[in-house]
Amino acid sequence: MKVRQQSYDAPHDRDPGTYMNESFAAQHAADAASDDSPVSAGKTNTLDQQTALKLLQIIGQPAIHLVLWDGSKVSNGDDEPVATIYFRDRASLYLLVLRPELHWGDLYTDGRVEVDGDLVWLLDAVYRGLYQHRNQGWLKRLNESLGHRKIRNTFRRAADNIHHHYDIGNDFYQLWLDKAAMQYTCAYYPDPAMTLEQAQLAKMSHVCRKLQLKPGDRVVEAGCGWGGFALHMAKTHGVTVKAYNISNEQVSYARERAIAEGLSGRVEYVLDDYRNIHGEFDAFVSVGMLEHVGTEYYPALGQVINRCLGPGGRGLFHSIGRNRPRPMNTWIERRIFPGAYPPSLGEMMGIFETNRLSVLDIENLRLHYALTLKDWLQRFEQNADRVEEMMDERFVRAWRLYLSGSQAAFTSGQLQLFQLVFARDDDNDIPWSRAHQYTLTDEPQPQ
Repeated sequence: MKVRQQSYDAPHDRDPGTYMNESFAAQHAADAASDDSPVSAGKTNTLDQQTALKLLQIIGQPAIHLVLWDGSKVSNGDDEPVATIYFRDRASLYLLVLRPELHWGDLYTDGRVEVDGDLVWLLDAVYRGLYQHRNQGWLKRLNESLGHRKIRNTFRRAADNIHHHYDIGNDFYQLWLDKAAMQYTCAYYPDPAMTLEQAQLAKMSHVCRKLQLKPGDRVVEAGCGWGGFALHMAKTHGVTVKAYNISNEQVSYARERAIAEGLSGRVEYVLDDYRNIHGEFDAFVSVGMLEHVGTEYYPALGQVINRCLGPGGRGLFHSIGRNRPRPMNTWIERRIFPGAYPPSLGEMMGIFETNRLSVLDIENLRLHYALTLKDWLQRFEQNADRVEEMMDERFVRAWRLYLSGSQAAFTSGQLQLFQLVFARDDDNDIPWSRAHQYTLTDEPQPQ
């Protein structure tokens, strides 16, 4: 199986720090790519060296070295780099200058740039450096305003996007997700020494306590993954769950698990879009789906909640977000997660403000997601050979970069993880404190 790379018509991608003339960089990349040798053999020239130095300057002069295609080294004077980036051809250098955010991922995936050292540390340093230079350069600001296509997650586009990411094979995800509930969302580590399985169980319990679930409650879940959280709610809190998902493979897997665990009478998995949720429920929960909705559709999502949430009902969103509005990383949105957009808290309010829904509590689990990704990446690397057998080498490199870059985005503060609890705005039967969130109950522990 090959890495599926959907193509879209978008003339520009956000440039995180180019100060050179874009048309010149494009022409130089084209000239370099036309060299007779597939790796553009030849000595570097003064312009190559200056361009490499400019790249280091743009990303904040981290302790890294650049090694160009002829073996020449470019650095900021640091004798002990934490990482070294190798450029295998001249064109890769100029492509990176032209559209860094998109081309870095493609070049790394293709093996045209290599990293010797800690990839997560390298990307963390780069993200921090780019943020420090975020307001510099008119070309950078222009490309940031033009570079990203508008997220339009219509019914059909949403289904295509989910298929692109989630239907690439359950066997693949089982190699590196937790064994307890196959959760592909941020875990919760009250103790950082917890295993991934323990932390994912802690996350599900934490959400249940925030929703104050009790036996007999009717719960609707928008976006249920492989169904583990719905089963957890039914088993541990005696609720019934109706879970919506548009991934064929995930729903098929979830239904099989529900039958195997004898819970098919209490948990129903519906292969349908969240916009088609119907019925009345005591709790609405969405863990890891909001990133796939798009801000344009937030008022409609609020209307769905408004019509399905019964009197005294509670709701919770668990979503990747940002401290301020900004598009998704270009390469991730095009190659890995098409249609994705992590909202700011201000943007999330579009769900509530026109639908008489009131926010009760917000928690940021940013560092918990960084630790989750560290655990995922470790398991992914342990199974990299098996993944390559299932897919191919490019797939392994692409997902290594995706997981590493995501971990770095959370450690550097570029991404956040928000848990947001809400209720109807006239509901007075609400908690007087957060004590219920931290009152542990006796629940089964993973082996």
